[in-house]
Amino acid sequence: MNKSRGRPRGNPPTRARIAEAARTLFLQRGYQGTTLRAVAAAAGVDQALVSYHFGSKQGLFGEVMRVHCAQSRALAEALPGDPAGLADRLLQAVVTLWDDASATGEPAPDDQLLGLVREYLDREVLVRLAEFLGGPDATERATAAVTVIGGMIYTRYLNPLPAASGLSPADVRRILGPALRAALAPRHRSGRLRPPVRGATGHPLSRESRSRPVG
Repeated sequence: MNKSRGRPRGNPPTRARIAEAARTLFLQRGYQGTTLRAVAAAAGVDQALVSYHFGSKQGLFGEVMRVHCAQSRALAEALPGDPAGLADRLLQAVVTLWDDASATGEPAPDDQLLGLVREYLDREVLVRLAEFLGGPDATERATAAVTVIGGMIYTRYLNPLPAASGLSPADVRRILGPALRAALAPRHRSGRLRPPVRGATGHPLSRESRSRPVG
């Protein structure tokens, strides 16, 4: 008798049981307080089955709570690349994800789900961004950046202001790009942004000019 190799296919009732258990725990314990082990125990399945069906805690949360931005790796994939373009890449990823979610007609989140979205931004997005930025001021810069991003999500999608919701994706990048770039910029030890070094004409000096001997 031939047996197929590879991962077990599972069955729809198992997946549905995991999703129901996960949703209950997320609402009761929050994002941080819910573990894959706890979900598996509540659903009466092995933890490996939770990972098989949903991949990760982030994927599980995004799917069962219908938080579209958590279902995608677009934010993580926006991190690598030229640091100068990070703000634009993040804004592009966020706008694309939430515009797609709005187009599907998903219901507006209630207060409980809004709290979970806030916790997800704090525990997942902020931490990952800080790890990517690195350095002694990484958490501060990531906090400032997530504040800008979270404010945009709230005023454009969750509780939309007409002015914000009416912006095109290009306008979002143009208007919010400077604020996000400032949030991501390295800081002095005092916490202030590092100003560019300027020459006698008042124009910023290049790195080569700064190291060139004077006279």
